[in-house]
Order: sequence, then C-alpha cells, then structure tokens
Amino acid sequence: MLGRKKRNDDEAGDLEGRIVAWRRHLHAHPELSYEEHETTDYVEARLRDLGLKPRRFELGTGLWCDVPAAKGAAATDVVGLRADIDALPMDEDSGLDFASTVEGVSHTCGHDGHTAMLLGAAEMLVADPPPRPVRLIFQPAEETMPGGALDCVREGAVEGVDRILALHCDPHRKVGEVGVTAGGITSSNAKLRLRVTGAGGHTARPHETQDVVHALATVAAGLPAVLSRRVDPRSGTVLTWGAISAGGEAPNVIPDSGELIGTLRSADRDVWAEVEPLVREAVDQLAAPYGVGVELEYTQGVPPVVNDDECADLAARAVESVLGPEGVGPAEQSSGGEDFAWYTEEIPGVYLRLGVWDGESDETDLHHPGFLLDEAALIHGARILDAFARLDRSGDARPAG
Repeated sequence: MLGRKKRNDDEAGDLEGRIVAWRRHLHAHPELSYEEHETTDYVEARLRDLGLKPRRFELGTGLWCDVPAAKGAAATDVVGLRADIDALPMDEDSGLDFASTVEGVSHTCGHDGHTAMLLGAAEMLVADPPPRPVRLIFQPAEETMPGGALDCVREGAVEGVDRILALHCDPHRKVGEVGVTAGGITSSNAKLRLRVTGAGGHTARPHETQDVVHALATVAAGLPAVLSRRVDPRSGTVLTWGAISAGGEAPNVIPDSGELIGTLRSADRDVWAEVEPLVREAVDQLAAPYGVGVELEYTQGVPPVVNDDECADLAARAVESVLGPEGVGPAEQSSGGEDFAWYTEEIPGVYLRLGVWDGESDETDLHHPGFLLDEAALIHGARILDAFARLDRSGDARPAG
C-alpha cells in the first residue's frame, strides 16, 4: 500500500490510520533544517493531546518529552527514542496526491515517516505505560553538517538516558524486515572546500602565472592517491570530489582563482578523528610547486554510528517480538553519514534499517525525487520503538497491543 489515496485525520479511526494520517500531513508540509517550526507545532500538539509535556529545544525547532513509567515500576533505567523531523532542499516527483506543497522542499528521505512512527509509539506508551521512563526526541536538522543531534546533545537531550534507538527507512528492504547489526552501521563524513588563487594570465605564457587550474587538477588527482597510501585501506576511507570550478569560457585565459569541493568519508572512527592534519599537509605539498595561494576549509562532520552490542541484541529481540524471527535481517555498514552518531558518542545506542519497499514497485533510493515508502511499514516501526522501550536486559519484552 503506497498510500496514493487521500485519508483525513477524521477518517483515521485506529492507530495505524492515525500514523498514516500524521505522515501524510507532514509529507505535504515539509520544512528545511532549523526551519521546522510548523512541524514542531504539529508534533507538540499531538503530544499534548496525549497528556504529555513536551519541551522545545532552545534552537527554536524540535522538542523532547518524557513518558513516565507505569505506577509502581521498579526499573530506573531510561530509554531514548529518536526521530528526525527535517526535509531536503529538493523537488518531489512521486505522483502522490499528498506530495509536498512547498516548492523546492520535500520529504524524500522518510523523516516524515520517522516522526509519525515515534508519535505512534508515544500513543502506545501512554495507553499502556512502560516499565521504565522513556524519552522521546524529535530532532531537527539531521540533513545538515555536523547535524542537529549535536545541538540536542549540548542541550542535555540524553542526560540521564541509558540507551537510545532510532529507525531509518530503507527503500531497498521489503516491508516486514529490519536490518539489525552490532558495530559500525554508518560512516563518518567531512566536507572539503579548497580555494586556490594566483596571478592569472595568457595560456601562451603559463610560466608568468600561477596556474590555478593545473594546481586544482593536481590536488584533485593527488589527494585521493596520498590517502590511499597513508591511511589503512581496511578503514573504508573514501575521498570523492563533487565539483571543480575555475575560469570562464575562454580557452586561452588562465584564471586567477578556482575551487574544489568534495566529501571525505570513513568507516573508522579513529580515521575520522585524526585524518584532518594529513589532509592539510598533503594539500599544501601538492599545491606548493605551483606557487598558488591555498585556503582549505575542512568541515568536520559526524563520526560513524557504532551500534552497541547489547543494544543491538535488545533491538533484535524487539523486532522479533513484533515481526517474528524472520523480521530480523542483516545490515551492512553504509558509507553514508548520520548524525545519530552524536548520541552514540555519549551513550549506548542502536540504529536500525526499517524495510519500506513493497517488493513489487520499482525501488527508489533515498534523496531521490520519486522516493516512495509503503505505509504498511509505519505501524511496524511504531511497534518496534514501543517494544524496545519495554525490554529489559533479560530480554523480556511486552509490546503494547
């Protein structure tokens, strides 16, 4: 069920229907990172309807709130559940009748689904209070670097929380299967922007100039080569250039400036933390023979998400309690970055991949204008979030009905 028919809040009588309705509203009204004001208002209203007391982040968007434990509950450990709420700066081409109504902004990464699933879990936790306190985090700005999670951590969102879980839609995995793994699940990322300047001139006399084009080309080809020989290849470290620019249309003019931008990713946390000085050293040495001015802007991104062993085991049991043993699938480490890592830098956590492909339609990737998710997956995600919150370390779980 890809959800191409309209459904209003008033028509959504059961929880599954309400989750779908929430998702469709959010999908039609996307907001960019740090601009999620209406989204935050919408989430806050749903939580207050449940009798909860959400608190907005000082950022102005996003919020968190606690669900109290059941009366007389003995457990004192606190479980965190996180959803990201921001959209992407791109147009949608999905054919959905509840597609984005905001030009140039769309939920083509599934964050609308993440938010709706956590709202569904909140309703289950309120209806059947959990055996321990649960913190719900509706986080802004996942799609930025270094990510809104870092702001949330700085504001104390995980203070007192013992473990945390997040789900992400996986459009290449069938509904009913969830990818669970211990260890690395995403990679780090950093953004490189290199500006090169020099005295331009005529291409007939390059010796009278500082040839910024040649310098840029040398760095573009040479820096990945340096990293391949100075960084352990088992770390999965990859530098990829996204754009190079210099000059105009004239073939006989050496320009006086140029720019090179790209991303550096690694599956290894130590490489993420330590590689910047090597990059700067290599850039300077590669460009030095050309006498150009060099300015490297190195924006450190998120570290890899490393799933805690015990949390991964608990998550697998939560998935099994909802979908059966066949619902637990493998998950390989992605080269993509995810700011959930800022939470797992502070406390144990686990990041899961929720299958949202119906198994029949053409697969559409994340960040694709035609991205689709099968809404049948949403209730699964909500129940898994709920189940994880109810699990104790003995592995016993009591999902809400």
